[in-house]
Amino acid sequence: MRVSVYRRAHFNAAHRLNNPNLSAAENVRLFGVCNNNNFHGHNYELEVKVTGEVNPDTGYVYDMKDLSDMIKVEIEDRFDHKNLNLDTEEFKNLNPTAEHIAYVIYQILRKKIGKEFDLSIRLWETPRNSVEYPA
Repeated sequence: MRVSVYRRAHFNAAHRLNNPNLSAAENVRLFGVCNNNNFHGHNYELEVKVTGEVNPDTGYVYDMKDLSDMIKVEIEDRFDHKNLNLDTEEFKNLNPTAEHIAYVIYQILRKKIGKEFDLSIRLWETPRNSVEYPA
């Protein structure tokens, strides 16, 4: 029996959306207030979905304590209260859009979660805007 389990987490981070290959005017046109030279922040909500077969010995698809600890160490500790552009290696050369953040989180967790499990990331940048990877 295949079942999906979900774990939610939260982190706060600042960023600036900017493409250095574009003019200042073009960046403002594309990214608006998100291109603020002094950065801006979000209260990100993260949902990690793991899908797999239920283990007959435990009744679990994935141990939620292990998943919670992994998200804390690999994601929350890495990104919470950070300036994504300045404080993280992942976004030194990658525009920290919600799409890119979800992709980076997926790549980090994918290395830690066995290939027998499907993994999906949903990230809310605001209560009304979210992205999912893979789609």
